[in-house]
Amino acid sequence: MTVTQTQTQTQTQVQTGTDTGTGTEADGETGEPRADVCATTGVSHPRPDGRDRYTISEVAAFTGLSAHTLRWYERIGLMPHIDRSHTGQRRFTNRDLDWLVFVGKLRLTGMPVADMVRYAELVRAGDHTFEERQELLRATREDVMRRIGELRSTLAVLDFKIDFYADARRASERF
Repeated sequence: MTVTQTQTQTQTQVQTGTDTGTGTEADGETGEPRADVCATTGVSHPRPDGRDRYTISEVAAFTGLSAHTLRWYERIGLMPHIDRSHTGQRRFTNRDLDWLVFVGKLRLTGMPVADMVRYAELVRAGDHTFEERQELLRATREDVMRRIGELRSTLAVLDFKIDFYADARRASERF
């Protein structure tokens, strides 16, 4: 990416309030590299950054995922490190919520969990994995496009049958 592209991307992020996270910028609180998070334009978070500490039950309510699923995501490495309170309770951030939105999108594509975990590992590994991440997403996109084609074909069959029965019903009502 050129300097001009980087500046344009940064300006766009500032204007839209999005952050794609490159993995190289340090998180203000922990000093750890940021996770690669998809831009979630239009998604509003219940709390502002800096005061965005959510319990697992709050995240479950916000995302529709169960607490069991959230714990499992963390255990298998699909979630980045989740901070803990002084009593050991998980404390999720808006960034974690953004990541979960992205994971939800990956789930909708039918991407296998192993591939999602691999993607998460690549994100944590840093910028030098961009090409491998891109290839993983490209392969998933190709699969999604193939399935869309299959669904369009299936939809055409359904439309044909619906029209057939509508015509048959109208014809039988005439007699």
